[in-house]
Amino acid sequence: MPPNKRPPEPWDSFLKELDAAVGETTRMDCIGGFVVAQFYGLGRPTADVDVIEIAPRKAADTIMAIGLRGSPLSKKYGIYLDRVGIAAISEDYEERLVEMFPNAYQHLRLMAVDPYDLALSKLERNGQKDRDDVRFLARSVPLDLDILKQRYQTELRWQLGVPEREDLTLKLWLEMIQEDRGKNST
Repeated sequence: MPPNKRPPEPWDSFLKELDAAVGETTRMDCIGGFVVAQFYGLGRPTADVDVIEIAPRKAADTIMAIGLRGSPLSKKYGIYLDRVGIAAISEDYEERLVEMFPNAYQHLRLMAVDPYDLALSKLERNGQKDRDDVRFLARSVPLDLDILKQRYQTELRWQLGVPEREDLTLKLWLEMIQEDRGKNST
């Protein structure tokens, strides 16, 4: 999906202030609802950017200090950064990152995980929003179910605390997607 040049407000102003606070190129690897909405096009609001990695570390410390929930910047715009401490994310996700808003900011590089890694990052939680996001990605990308299964098996399953539970969740997701595709073809 072609990226937008800039995110909508209040995101753009919030990110401009973060950009101004760092003096070097800074990569933010993003997952979650922000990526589904702003990069893949799902029309649902979100109040945070889930970040799994920020580099370099000095910039990460600066950005997180001013962008966390409850910070003055967060209160000003009503949105915030959320550093995801432990995320079930595909092992080689970094190889597939795509810049969300190229050249929009002087220093910040917001990177989106690819749609398969994004879908799989929602597997353990498996809430209703997660299932809705996966359904949306399956329709809009559209997801190749063989790639989703293969990536799960080779890059994610070994990381999970209870892989048998996630095996079942993935099986149910695949059935859900196939059922949706069957309804849409008639």
